[in-house]
Parts: sequence; C-alpha cells; structure tokens
Amino acid sequence: MIDLNKVRENLEEYKRVCKLKWKNINVDHILELDASRKAMQTEIDNLKFQQKELASKQDYEWAKALKSQIQEKEENYESNLEKLDSLLLAMPQFIRDDVVEWKDESENSVLEKYWEIPKFFFEPKDHIELMEKHDMIDFARWAKVSGARSYYLKNDGLLLERALFQFAMDKMVQKYWFTPMGVPHIVDVRSFVWAGFFPGGEEDAYHLEKDDKWLIATAENSLISYHTDEILDVSELPKKYTALSPAYRREAWSYWKDTKWCYRVHQFNKIEQVILCKADIDESNSWHQKILSISLEILSDLWLPHQVVWICTWDLGSWKYVQHDIECRMPSRNAYWETHSVSSLLDFQSRRLGIRYRDIDWTIKYVYTLNNTVLASPRILIPIIENYQTEDGKIKIPEVLRKYMNDREYIC
Repeated sequence: MIDLNKVRENLEEYKRVCKLKWKNINVDHILELDASRKAMQTEIDNLKFQQKELASKQDYEWAKALKSQIQEKEENYESNLEKLDSLLLAMPQFIRDDVVEWKDESENSVLEKYWEIPKFFFEPKDHIELMEKHDMIDFARWAKVSGARSYYLKNDGLLLERALFQFAMDKMVQKYWFTPMGVPHIVDVRSFVWAGFFPGGEEDAYHLEKDDKWLIATAENSLISYHTDEILDVSELPKKYTALSPAYRREAWSYWKDTKWCYRVHQFNKIEQVILCKADIDESNSWHQKILSISLEILSDLWLPHQVVWICTWDLGSWKYVQHDIECRMPSRNAYWETHSVSSLLDFQSRRLGIRYRDIDWTIKYVYTLNNTVLASPRILIPIIENYQTEDGKIKIPEVLRKYMNDREYIC
C-alpha cells in the first residue's frame, strides 16, 4: 500500500502523479475514509474498555448492551476498511523528479546508443526465415497444439537459447554474486497483487480457475514474495536474487501486433533479477544504475547494437518510480525494439508484502525493491540471429557463447 502519511505531506504532488499516470482517484476521499477508519477504531476501543469495566463490576446487562453496539460498529468499520483497501490498491507510486512528463510513448527519450549498426552488403533475411532455414523453430506444429503466438524451439534454436541463459546466469552468480533461485510457476492471486500487477493487469494473466491459481508473468511474482511478512536485519541487505523461469502472458491488448514474429508470444523464458535494499533514495538509484549496467554489459559482450530509453510518465507503470528500457537493433524492422526493462519501485511492493528491516538505530522500515530483465527469449534471439547472419545464410555464434555450443563458430 502507499504510505498515506507521505501522501498527506505531498498532497498536491500526489494528485499530479495520479493525473500523469491516468488514475481517476479522489485522493481527498481516501484521506477522509482513513480518518473515519481511525475515528471508528478509537470509538470501538473505548466501548470495549467500557464493556470490560462493566463486566468487572458484574453489571452484565449493560455489558451485553455494549456488546451489541460494538458488533454493529465493527461491521461498519470492516465495510469502511474494505472500501479503503480497494482504493489503496489502485493508488499509484510516486514519480522520480527527473522523469519527463509526456502523454505519448513516442516521447520516451533515447539516452545513449551502443555499438555500430552492422552494414550488410546483401539483402538480409528476418529471423523467422533464418530459423526455419536451419530448422531452429516450428510454428505450424505448435499451432496445432496451442494456437497462435506459440512455437516449438528446436535443434540449434534451443541450444542457442540455453547457451544464452547459461552465459547470463554464470555472470549473475559468479561475477555479481546474485543468489540463483528456482521459483514457483503457479501462485496465489496475492503474488500478483503484492507485486503491483493487480488490480489492472488481470486480463493479461492466465487464471487457473479450478484451483484459483495464476501462472506467473515473470519470476518477479515469486521472487518478490519470498520474504513476505519478514523483518530482516539491515546487515542482510541488499538481497540480490535471480531466477530463470517461464513467463506466461495473454497479450490481451496486443492481438493485432507482431503476429508474424516470435517477439510477442504467450509463453517464453526469462532470467529476472530482483533487489531488496535499504530505504534510501540514493542507494536505490545506485542499484538502479548497477542492474541496468549488468544488462548493458551482457549486450556488449554479445556485440549487439542497443540503446537505453528513459521512460516518460505516459508509459510508466502505476507501481513504478522510474524505469529505463533497453532496445536492441533488429535489422528486419530497421528499428530498435525493447528487450530489457529496469524499474525502481521504492516501498510500493514491500508495503503490500510486509517486507521490512531493522535499521542500525532499531527502527523498523520497509525495504525498497527493484527489478530488471537479464535476458528474455525468444525476444533476444531476434537481434542475435539477424545481426549475426552471413551472406550465405549461416548464423555466426557470438564468441562468448561458443564454449556453451561445443566451440562451434557457425550455425549452418
């Protein structure tokens, strides 16, 4: 939940945030409901105290009368609390001061480009043509099994994906000392609510109605819930977790987009990284840059042309404080397309999850959380296959991946 004390102290700023994040929320009404909740709680506590006093004096008739009043007021309190909680779940995160205010995603700012775009002295093929040529993927047979936006990854397609993930996971664990995790793929609705995906994202998630469970949209759903309702010691922070898992998304709002490609699919594999750090803005900003730099390092190791994009307010998720995307150059589209995303959320998730820590002065605070895509496939396969193609139709294997593919230089 959002810190209502912070909202009260920055009321006009928070109203501006709601407007920028397209949230039609009456903030004054929420504060009124919270004030009413506190007054009701005080009144209930006073009545219970009176009831206890009367019972101690054996005035049971009046004690019984008070019990009826207490029950009625508790019912009103619960109704008020339910309305308040519902509105609190819809409240967005604050926005970092330097995030650009725009009303269209086209206003997202490109901060920096890395590596030159390769020049082809032949007509380059798209990734689908190349993968089908080398029997790396099969759309037709999966369509018989699972329908559109599905695929069988096979032969060198699967081996290339495995090489990418092993390379990235080795870097995360051996160089950056992240804790590798295997995570649940089927979770309670709470994992989506706590992470900030719900309310609002239900249409894009897969619901297993019979068991009332959900398939994860990212390992973040499971990773961020790992320390739910725990109080950590400040000496344990930061917590650095990484996980390779499937991700399941209905793509409910994009049925008309990218139907030819393996860019936007219902099931894919992804390495995610999650950080839990101290409640300090400077430390959070520092970790934001660090995890962004890890993904940039991986793409530089792969020698892929890419750029960093600063996400404006229009495109900034409800639960995000600041966000950068990384886009890789895809020759078949003659453009850069998103492959990574790094986000800072401050205490938005930890308040919902109840993840706190005891600071050196023994005060209890909520941790700040961050997350980032390390690699997502098959999306990352597109720029690799297209940028590394040769005139005779081969695919050159990036040098850092060759040791994971029997030291081969080409897919041919």
